[in-house]
Formats: sequence, structure tokens, C-alpha cells
Amino acid sequence: MKRNLIVTALVAVIIAGFVLGARYLFGAVVPPVDGYTEGQAIRFIHTEASDPQVAALLTKMKGSPVLVVPELAKVPKELLANVYVFKNGVKGNGPFEFQPDVFDNPPGMKGYRPLRAVNLVTWKNEAAARELRSAAEVKKAIDGGELVVEQPGVVVNMPLLTWPGGNR
Repeated sequence: MKRNLIVTALVAVIIAGFVLGARYLFGAVVPPVDGYTEGQAIRFIHTEASDPQVAALLTKMKGSPVLVVPELAKVPKELLANVYVFKNGVKGNGPFEFQPDVFDNPPGMKGYRPLRAVNLVTWKNEAAARELRSAAEVKKAIDGGELVVEQPGVVVNMPLLTWPGGNR
């Protein structure tokens, strides 16, 4: 029993050493976030947001600071891509604890931009909610009257780390 405690303690010290060493050697690590685009799972990061409340929510979500840059809200719409953030529906690891965010225009597609206009989506009938994995599915649900969309004018810098057919 005593030997197991010693081994467990040594393993914990070694892991802590690796974590601290990685931070020292590589600087701050921005944790990746899971999402969807084109029907496939992706990973991305949040680095800056135009709104302080959104930055605080994203900071709390991943434990890594998201900087507030109010000027991002002034970026012309043609320089933005979209992200769909779910306020209800299927439970998951999104910012509101529902399904992951859905992105349009991943890298390699016309219109890819790391700056994203936030679109908050709410299922009208939460019992009918299902996980959506592409912007086309989200738009079809909107057109079908299943989802309500709010566009609060918030912009978040969300570069993709992986996407269908590629990664950084």
C-alpha cells in the first residue's frame, strides 16, 4: 500500500514537471476547442473577442485568457466568416454547454477567415434538437423554422487548427 502511494506521488510529480517544463519552454499554451465544419470534427482556438462578456465566457470555458479587442467589432462584414454557437439543444462542450460550435468556410474554401461573426442559435423546440455538423445543416434548420438566430455583432478570432483535409 505504501509503495503504491509513493509510485503515485512520483508519477504526479513527473507529470507536473512536464506541464511546467512545457509552459517554460514553449510559453503559454492556448488549449484547443472542438467544433464542426463541413460535417467533420475540427479543432480551433479562441484568442481575442470584441466583447468583454464573451471574452470572459471563453476564458472561463478553457481556462486560458481571451483578450478583449473592441475594434474587432468594426471589421467589415465581408472580411468575416460565421460561427454558429448553440444556446440550447444537445448537451455538449460548447460555450453554453450545448453542442460544439459550427463553422462555415474552413481553410481551403473561398471565404475562409479566422475572424468570425458570432451567430447565437436557439432551438424553438428543444425536444426536437439534434447535433448539427455543418453550416449547411444549420442554415437548413434556420430556413425550416427550427432555429432562431441572434447576431449580437460580436467578433471572435478563431483560427482553425484542423479542418477537413488539413491541419496546421
